[in-house]
Amino acid sequence: MKGLAGEIGFYGLLAAEEIGATPALDWNGWRPQPTDLDRVRAMEGIQRALILYRVGLDNEAFREWVWAIRGLDDRDLLAAAEVASIANEPDRAINTADRTIQLHDFAQRYPTPHRPALSAAARQWGLDEAMIYSLIRQESRFMSEAKSRVGATGLMQLMPATASWVARQIPVQPFRTDMLLKPEVNIQMGSYYFRRVLSDLGHPILATAAYNAGPGRARRWRDDRALEGAIYAETIPFNETRDYVKKVFTNAWYYQHRLTGRTANLHEMLGKVRGREGDAAMASNIP
Repeated sequence: MKGLAGEIGFYGLLAAEEIGATPALDWNGWRPQPTDLDRVRAMEGIQRALILYRVGLDNEAFREWVWAIRGLDDRDLLAAAEVASIANEPDRAINTADRTIQLHDFAQRYPTPHRPALSAAARQWGLDEAMIYSLIRQESRFMSEAKSRVGATGLMQLMPATASWVARQIPVQPFRTDMLLKPEVNIQMGSYYFRRVLSDLGHPILATAAYNAGPGRARRWRDDRALEGAIYAETIPFNETRDYVKKVFTNAWYYQHRLTGRTANLHEMLGKVRGREGDAAMASNIP
């Protein structure tokens, strides 16, 4: 248990709480120096990747970047993450910073862009800023123009049909799907959708599963009896959604610490998920 408690992911946080340990976090820890950045920028693979990103060849740039950072030590990984951040490639910055073993830059792993728009949406819909940031980090890595193969768009990866439904509820009229590329619009609409799902299902872990797999599935996946949230997460039958829920709540733990300075309790955040027993049949028009 002690060994696991030293890790910085979902199970590490739970293990640390079980033995009463408090993870050490320094949001102003080691940062690369100009000489570190210059050394990384001089790497041919990094140079090629940045050029490819600038000309819009993102898939080729991604492959070049992944190849370029293989085998780098923690210092060079964090320098590469900073180079990516400066180049406005937040997904590469986060994913590169995530690869370190001993030397960590949590501010690079958990950035807080678009704070005014996000704070406004949190106030408007009664949500925790940390949860909105956590969803965005998992959905798009803060790439405002991200678009999935199935059409999910923008920071919070809204599907066109879902976005059209949200636009009628808020309302946002007239609405066009290209508006989802605007961070403030996407955050407002994605946050509203999460709020509606949360109100409908009554628990943040169910709402998080629903954001990934749909409200109907999240509701059906409950057990007949009440379960601890951590156990519910492990019972989710879809591998993608099970992993998604654990990562979003891990994100939320770190963002809670970054935004408030307080150490959250992951067990409490996960809470207890009520069972299906005694439920009245609930119809919902939420897509």
